[in-house]
Amino acid sequence: MQIQFNTDRNIHGSEALEQVVREKVNHGLKHFSDHITRVEVHLSDTNAEKSGPADIQCKLEARIAGMQPITVTGKNSEKEVALDEAIDKMKASMRTVIGKMKDQR
Repeated sequence: MQIQFNTDRNIHGSEALEQVVREKVNHGLKHFSDHITRVEVHLSDTNAEKSGPADIQCKLEARIAGMQPITVTGKNSEKEVALDEAIDKMKASMRTVIGKMKDQR
């Protein structure tokens, strides 16, 4: 499973942040790694310089061979919490998709 990490111009995409993102995505989605070819992670600050509740957005897009990508979004005032929320949503979506794939067999 390949992981592509992106930030907007308002979030500093340091190597340390990228490492945390990769570890959390790998750990959180490891049960689905046979199905997922690539995960794109997009971290953005929706309010730019202003602070506010849930102004950090983490969008995850999982690519599954032969299917349309699955996209989920997590929002929080902290990057890691937004990422964790998005990973939890992706796990739920993946369970649904894989369940439907099994039902079609």
